[in-house]
Amino acid sequence: QVQLVESGGGLVQAGDSLRLSCTASGRTLSGYAMGWFRQAPGKEREFVAALRWDGSSTYYANSVRGRFTISRDNAKNTVTLQMNSLKPEDTAVYYCAARPHITVLLTAQAYNYWGQGTQVTVSS
Repeated sequence: QVQLVESGGGLVQAGDSLRLSCTASGRTLSGYAMGWFRQAPGKEREFVAALRWDGSSTYYANSVRGRFTISRDNAKNTVTLQMNSLKPEDTAVYYCAARPHITVLLTAQAYNYWGQGTQVTVSS
């Protein structure tokens, strides 16, 4: 069993940056694909970014590509989402998720373990 805890959310202005962290406990994340998803009020949960178990390949939603960067440190059991040039439309609860496979999939249903989420609010 993997427990995930997100941190780093907050209230920022458009154009600012935030760094979200996801810390895992229970077992090592080595061998797990990791992803970040987000859900805005009244909307479906959507894919944001993901990476392979070894960090060799990264994937991004079109809406965040070039602004967000996902990375991981398997030794520290952490995954990070660096978010730059934030926009009001980035406002959502952000969730960290783990998939016990080396391959990456971009749908929420493919991920077995989820954190509780962290709120990101971007004001205009």
